[in-house]
Amino acid sequence: MRIIDRVLAYVQEETRDLDHAFIGTEHILHGLIREGDGIAAKALDALGVSCDVVRAKITAMAELATNASSNSLAFTTRAKKVLEMSLRIVLELRHSYIGTKHILLGLVRQSDGAAVRILDDLGVEMSNIRAQVVQLRSGLSDRLVELITKLLLRGSV
Repeated sequence: MRIIDRVLAYVQEETRDLDHAFIGTEHILHGLIREGDGIAAKALDALGVSCDVVRAKITAMAELATNASSNSLAFTTRAKKVLEMSLRIVLELRHSYIGTKHILLGLVRQSDGAAVRILDDLGVEMSNIRAQVVQLRSGLSDRLVELITKLLLRGSV
């Protein structure tokens, strides 16, 4: 099974386990971390974001605790936008597949979703996520990642 298939299976499983009616950005975030092997999971782990803490944050979001009555789960509008942004990122980078890194970067671009609120609550800067993905993907030095992070914070990249 491909990594992306495992992520989507975890997303659906988590949504059902929490008895939520829709798949939101927070469920996608949890699925990316839970998968464990992809660049997204490694980047989030390096930034101190754990599966258990994200799950606790999702559980605490009482307004999302709607009863799932169907076997078929629908994506929220924001979650759909994350997937669309992931595809745009793939096309921009001229990659031939959608990986966990693309979905994580799509989550970061969807600045008003529950996943970003969770990451903000945990003190994670979105620019640090981008920089961590770049570092893991290319094996860049910490100094170069620091420079890229500064450029991202200024909006130069």
